[in-house]
Amino acid sequence: MLNDVTIFDFETSGLDPVNDRIIEMAAIRAIDGKIVSGFHTLVAFDGELAPKITELTGINDFMLRGAMDEALAFKILRNLMGDSLLVAHNAAFDLQFFHHGLQRLAGKTFTNSFIDTLTICWERHVYPHKLTDMCERYGIVLEGAHRALNDVEGCWALLKALHSEKPVDDWVNRLGYLSKYGPPAWTPKHAKVFGTENQYKPRTAG
Repeated sequence: MLNDVTIFDFETSGLDPVNDRIIEMAAIRAIDGKIVSGFHTLVAFDGELAPKITELTGINDFMLRGAMDEALAFKILRNLMGDSLLVAHNAAFDLQFFHHGLQRLAGKTFTNSFIDTLTICWERHVYPHKLTDMCERYGIVLEGAHRALNDVEGCWALLKALHSEKPVDDWVNRLGYLSKYGPPAWTPKHAKVFGTENQYKPRTAG
């Protein structure tokens, strides 16, 4: 099942995959459970980052000066991924940025199958489901969250933990979303999209 996967993550200038840009990307490709290649770079950004983005990620405008050209970064990432199974936590977010970046730069998209670890966590665990929370729940050390490489390493460990707990084969190309927010604006044609709800621990009588 997990014999050829690419775990990837983007940090971005905002939440709009059409108008905002990727400012950091990271990916690791694992074959037969062993990491065989990786890629991590800051991406040049023609603009000024909002203070909230810098506060969240630690990335500032100075760090992006002279960073890798966006087109080159996408080319390297795409070559690394090949036809592997893509994996991300909250994949709806990253897949949209990946799609719109490829559309803008190359006039095409991707056809890779994918797994969203967040969708699995919604099904298996009570709120909260952020990557930091889920890593803590499985005893995974995640330092420096909201930096792409750290998040990729955390997601890879989380995927293995989820798969060890119960095989994740049935979750390929399944993409959940919180019903109260509605579906993502764009999803891959091969995605099986469905609404879901957060599960909460029962309140204890006070």
